[in-house]
Amino acid sequence: MTAFDADERETLYRVIAARRDMRHFRPDPVDSGVLRRVLAAAHAGPSVGYMQPWRFVRITDPELRAKLHAHAEIEHLRTAEACGERAAEVRALKLQGILDCGELLVVALCEGRERYVLGRRTLPEMDLCSAACAIQNLWLAARAENLGMGWVSLFEPEAVADMLAMPADAYPMAVLCLGHVERFYPRPMLETAGWDRRRALDDLVFENAWDRCETSRASADRA
Repeated sequence: MTAFDADERETLYRVIAARRDMRHFRPDPVDSGVLRRVLAAAHAGPSVGYMQPWRFVRITDPELRAKLHAHAEIEHLRTAEACGERAAEVRALKLQGILDCGELLVVALCEGRERYVLGRRTLPEMDLCSAACAIQNLWLAARAENLGMGWVSLFEPEAVADMLAMPADAYPMAVLCLGHVERFYPRPMLETAGWDRRRALDDLVFENAWDRCETSRASADRA
């Protein structure tokens, strides 16, 4: 492998900084070659024990897309109720673009994961972490291709598994909206909407032991 030069490194950091969780899409189709490239980027992600637990289901049936959208809308309302005094804020947020995006993908963990023990004996959730790494690769590749992507988690896993006829022990973990956008948000949408703010990096990096001062600050912020 050759070393990367300064311009290449700068491009990588620019892509990371420009990545956004997108909700607004144009319906234009995604070029098949580009789709293949971003899926290949996902498949190049790191996986614990080299298990490669990710599976991608491309949703091309309009009726199935509509069912996923309706299910997400119901979960949106349930989530709002669960947020108590912030329920009205949640109801007002646009949290998915399932009907609008050019491509819709469901990412799931494969069946038979219990046979993968390396790196998972004490942390079985590393299958989920590995698939999340694949999704992040896809997200960054999509941004480099000037495509938007949004991760939708507004669903009951069992319901989506049933819709997609998944094996009993497969586990859907993400609905990904992928496609062309009019523009990328200048800042994360939830930050712009006032839902929360980005923490300072120095408040999140500890050394040798847990920073109790940081814990106290976080508790004070929530009070």
